[in-house]
Amino acid sequence: MPGDAVTHVLGIDSGGSGVRVAVARAAAPGGPAAQPPASSPPTWSSPLTWSSSTPAAVGDRGIDAESLLARVLPAAQELLREAGARRLGAVCVGAAGMATLGDDLRARLPDALADAFGVRRFALAADAVTAYAGAMGQRPGAVVAAGTGLIALGAVPEGFVGGVDGTDGDSGVPGAYGASVTDATATGATDGDSRRATGGWRRADGWGHLLGDCGGGAWIGRAGLEAAMRAYDGREGGSKPLLARLEAVFGPATGLPGQLYPRPDRPAVLASFAPEVGRCAGEDPVAEAILRAAARHIAEAAEAVCPRLESSEVALTGGLFRMGAPLLTPVREELAARLPGVGITEAAGDPLDGALCVAVALAADGLRLPRDPALLSIV
Repeated sequence: MPGDAVTHVLGIDSGGSGVRVAVARAAAPGGPAAQPPASSPPTWSSPLTWSSSTPAAVGDRGIDAESLLARVLPAAQELLREAGARRLGAVCVGAAGMATLGDDLRARLPDALADAFGVRRFALAADAVTAYAGAMGQRPGAVVAAGTGLIALGAVPEGFVGGVDGTDGDSGVPGAYGASVTDATATGATDGDSRRATGGWRRADGWGHLLGDCGGGAWIGRAGLEAAMRAYDGREGGSKPLLARLEAVFGPATGLPGQLYPRPDRPAVLASFAPEVGRCAGEDPVAEAILRAAARHIAEAAEAVCPRLESSEVALTGGLFRMGAPLLTPVREELAARLPGVGITEAAGDPLDGALCVAVALAADGLRLPRDPALLSIV
């Protein structure tokens, strides 16, 4: 990218609640995007955006690239026209399910976008990575993304040497999230301490509502509905306030199984009850205990992935945290107990901002987030 050239970048966010596209003018090379790691996220102009509330289709090969391209290409072309963009420096696509359902996207998107826009720098990322980049930029730390589900992701940028004397800032042993990180392929191996991983990324949870997502919206909603049904039965651990909210939202308690079990979107239905648990928490000890348990799960996930560096931070992002103090207060207390000295920060942006962050850094040859075949691949 010539230093005097004006370039634009394209960011795409494909999530469970829809698809969003953004075009923005990138910062010049040598700016924040090019510093390893950036003290602040790469910069760009106010983006032009397009959105659809319809999620990407999923077929036999996972996320269907053809249907996604049919919607994204016309939107991107119109945004580029509105922006007056003459060149596109890089593209980043962040998609929910990229790690396990992204084969068709990886096979088809790079060539299709290169043909459409002449772009040669392309990043495919899991939505957890774009959530991380949107929240933290390229700083080391951890992000907990919580909505219907929950996933925690920790990272140390490539080339970063953390702690004092190049150690990991905790045990004095270099390597695990410590000295210069170049091996970004190991996302789960540890060195005997679950708080430190040997690769550039470390993931915790995000296993879906049947196997995990502990502390997420569906988890909280299900726990609240169980407490309501216990109250209906007269069993120990029941909550009459939550039973009242169940009946206000869903109707008679005996009809709930028939409404819930046939639904293909059961996690979202369960998560829709999480705000009711938050509303009851101030007056109901059962609801308060559910949120306290959720906070422990959230803090456990953050602790499992957070690198022990002097500069590490934990950011909280996602719609669940809009519940406010009933959840955030116990989460902050649990994080302070488990990760003393680690700062807790608000997310700077969302996954669409993260897609732009990655694209801007990639266009300026300044991308320092670790590469990984499942989480972040560069074409």
